[in-house]
Amino acid sequence: MNADLQAKWDARYAQGYVSGARPCAALLENAHLLPREGRALEIASGLGGNAVMLAERGLETQAWDISTIAIEKVAAHAAERALPLTAVVHDAVANPPAPGSFDVIVVYRFLDRGLAARLAPALRPGGLLYYQTFTREAAGGRGPSNPEYRLAPNEMLSFFVPPLRLVAYREDGVIGDPDGGLRGEAWIVAQRAGS
Repeated sequence: MNADLQAKWDARYAQGYVSGARPCAALLENAHLLPREGRALEIASGLGGNAVMLAERGLETQAWDISTIAIEKVAAHAAERALPLTAVVHDAVANPPAPGSFDVIVVYRFLDRGLAARLAPALRPGGLLYYQTFTREAAGGRGPSNPEYRLAPNEMLSFFVPPLRLVAYREDGVIGDPDGGLRGEAWIVAQRAGS
């Protein structure tokens, strides 16, 4: 586990940092695609907005984050509401999910290109990936300042299509009205072959 990174995020969550406490647009707009049962994972969960939504829908859910403070908050929230949600301090970059272990994986506002390549194999046949993160276009002051942690135009497609089947994709870029739409982020919903 990267102790410096863990300390950075623990400090942010201790100060009330709440980004990620709500489900991402990719999941909200495509929740109708979720299976009725199965195992789900949110990677870099922060305060677990996506994990909570998955658990509320009846999926056996895990929330992984490097921050002990964030995970403690997610675990307390899940226990209070009796959700099927297990929150774990876990470095997904160092220890990615095992092959064929989840029916749904959600990643929101986190980018590690090496980990991205390990997500498709971690899905069970028919499993869904929901991935949303920052882009280099129309950044709008939100997100990381380092461009390495932002996607180039259409870069997300090269991570997941193939081997996954594209179900939905959105990246508004800098086209049209800069005050409307999804600016500074892109998302994908993709499915592993099989049933």
